[in-house]
Amino acid sequence: MKTLLALFQPIQYYMKLTAISLGVILSFILVSCSNPADSTVDAEISEVAEPATSLSGQTYVFSENSTIGFIGSKVTGSREGGFKKFTGSFDIKDGEPESGEFTIDMNSTWSDADKLTKHLKNSDFFDVENYPETKFVATAFSKKSDGKYDLSGNFTLRGVTKNITFPTTVTQTGDSVTIAAEFDINRQDFGISYAGKVDDLIRDEVVIKLNLISQAQ
Repeated sequence: MKTLLALFQPIQYYMKLTAISLGVILSFILVSCSNPADSTVDAEISEVAEPATSLSGQTYVFSENSTIGFIGSKVTGSREGGFKKFTGSFDIKDGEPESGEFTIDMNSTWSDADKLTKHLKNSDFFDVENYPETKFVATAFSKKSDGKYDLSGNFTLRGVTKNITFPTTVTQTGDSVTIAAEFDINRQDFGISYAGKVDDLIRDEVVIKLNLISQAQ
């Protein structure tokens, strides 16, 4: 009997080891395959609309502390990036946003890997040589509650213009106004269809992160 138990002990050990290894691998796969866009709101897409106007609002111009970033992902994980150069402003009247716009210099694209940054600028993605700018022009601010708005605007990326709507938070402190948002768009809507490698496909959803800090002019 003792001999039989001695024979089974190594088998039980390897079974436990295998189970632990499979658990670790499964956990890694679940984490690496998660889609960042699952945690954000999908931007609503509609036809191009007339830009919003402000006749007597105060203009607030973006400061150098503003940021525009993005998160893209594929089967094996996600990558972060953004834009180093952009300009823009919003018009505020009686504490309420009325209009605004911003323009991104696509040559200022950056990411967490130099090779990826170079790839993002070529024709597979942003095609910066032919489309050096990306632009957003606000068409409406729909107030949901104090400081919360659904912002709609004509968004031009890679030569394609769509009206997108996404939730924003507007905070005013003295002569400073911050408009913050985190949402996702579908890159296919803007003609960016590069699929990636067969065994490591790129997801269509891209998370956009805005932190637009503006100063009164």
